[in-house]
Amino acid sequence: MARQDRFSYIDAFRGLVGVMMALGHSNYYFNSAWLSLDPIDPFFDNTPQFLLRYMGYLCAPGFLMMNGAMAYYVFHRRRRAGESDRSVRWGFLQRGLFLVAVQVVWVNASWSGFDRLRLDHLGIIATIGLSMILVTLLAKWRWQWRAGLVAALFLAQPFLLRIPYDVKGPAHYWMEFLVTAGDFTKYPLLPWFALALLGSVMAHFWFEVWRDPDQRARNSLLIGLTLVAAAYVVRLGHGFGNLFAWNTFFSYSFFLVQKYPPSLDHQLWLSGTVISLVGAFSWIDARSRVLRPLGYVGRVPLFFYCVHIPLLAIVARRFGLFYHESAVLGSLLGWVVLLAVMAPLVVWFGRVKSKNRSWFVRMI
Repeated sequence: MARQDRFSYIDAFRGLVGVMMALGHSNYYFNSAWLSLDPIDPFFDNTPQFLLRYMGYLCAPGFLMMNGAMAYYVFHRRRRAGESDRSVRWGFLQRGLFLVAVQVVWVNASWSGFDRLRLDHLGIIATIGLSMILVTLLAKWRWQWRAGLVAALFLAQPFLLRIPYDVKGPAHYWMEFLVTAGDFTKYPLLPWFALALLGSVMAHFWFEVWRDPDQRARNSLLIGLTLVAAAYVVRLGHGFGNLFAWNTFFSYSFFLVQKYPPSLDHQLWLSGTVISLVGAFSWIDARSRVLRPLGYVGRVPLFFYCVHIPLLAIVARRFGLFYHESAVLGSLLGWVVLLAVMAPLVVWFGRVKSKNRSWFVRMI
């Protein structure tokens, strides 16, 4: 995307998500809590550990929704520039499949510090790539139709999770690919694509309808808080849309909604939070440059993702430095050091990407 067509508040928000994600990954490599923590069913006995884990809940929805929003914007921008639908979609198909390849070949191996190659696993980057392809197939739909499909996918998820299947048979690959979570992937396509599609719906308003930052912030906050309120209603019901039970209102268990796979209350809660924050970032960005440093990460999110994980893995797992030996303080210190290393790298690659028009660099 050309420099003059960037939305600095979107870059800043993606940068925030990337920085938060890096903290979550530092926590994974250095925090001894992960010796006994089940990511499918996490439990924490103190507030700092809970907050350190919980802030990462925003990352995947944030990336999916921003990817869907920008895919929608770029799709229509390229069509207005005279490209055919076929040409535009072919470009997104290449990009989406490139992300799947990055996941399978690079990201999977990077988690272990490249001590093994794992080609039989999909993850968040692959899901983003596939969701982006699907968003561009529906990008010409009216926003009302896309919003209706989002609502249908949100509401269908609790029912789809009830489909019986043999967890040891070949059907589990399809169920994990589309609906549930397991060793094949923790990011099933249908519920996460729903978030990307919601991002495309919001893009219609963020980039085309709400031109004024105050209006964008006000309306985004209204929509976001409405979704969060709906999540509270679902959560308080104890039943439909909940996969994790909770004991006490506003306890740790109340906020730890199911992420793998995402439950209905997760979808409502986190999508509402993302929409509210994007509105707030738009308002702040119109008045101050305080968010601009986050934009360096937000302009090259894939580069940031693909580099910071192996840095952590090689230091912690391969060199054995504090791997699962610390707690909250160790995770925070590792995060600060990681950001200090990554900061000049993202600035450097941002400049490379702005000047180098090769296919491979553009894909990253």
